[in-house]
Amino acid sequence: MRVFGIAGRSGMGKTTLLERLVPELASRGLVVSLVKHSHKAIDIDRPGKDSYRLREAGCVEVLLLGHERWALMHELRGAPEPPLDALLDRLQPCDLVLVEGFKNGDFPKLEVWRATQRQPTLWPHWPGIVAIASDGPLPAPAAAGPARLASTASSGASRSRTPRQSRTSCSATPRIAGAGPSIRPSATHRASR
Repeated sequence: MRVFGIAGRSGMGKTTLLERLVPELASRGLVVSLVKHSHKAIDIDRPGKDSYRLREAGCVEVLLLGHERWALMHELRGAPEPPLDALLDRLQPCDLVLVEGFKNGDFPKLEVWRATQRQPTLWPHWPGIVAIASDGPLPAPAAAGPARLASTASSGASRSRTPRQSRTSCSATPRIAGAGPSIRPSATHRASR
């Protein structure tokens, strides 16, 4: 399985990008999973439910199974957060794992950046950023940095530009420069469809 990160400050549009990217990847036959790191306390369970009560009673893990999905909840109870590799080991086999968070992780990342947010880019301070998806011109020094993917909101046209290239049209799905070989569905996943 390949790992690719989506990075950006809060409000930059990471989830919006992922909502459009995941269906595009799935339509190409890729099996995609996601790992999202939150700095907030999360709870997918609700007070009063049996699973909640049993976690509160002391269960380290509760696996909740329903007709449409299942979820494994693991209580840290003061233990340190597990590293990304430990979480990846718990996922089912897939072609691509998209990762939001784990900013110091040693894997390629696309930074999502909006000029209207008036925040600096994460690049060059975060490791692994190979491209920036932007809605406008990048501030220096980011303009001289990794490949840039820009979307012209009014026309819906996609553009791709690296610092030393002029702006040129590309297909409706941007390609990330420098991201390495393309990802193709594995034989296992193709056979199971």
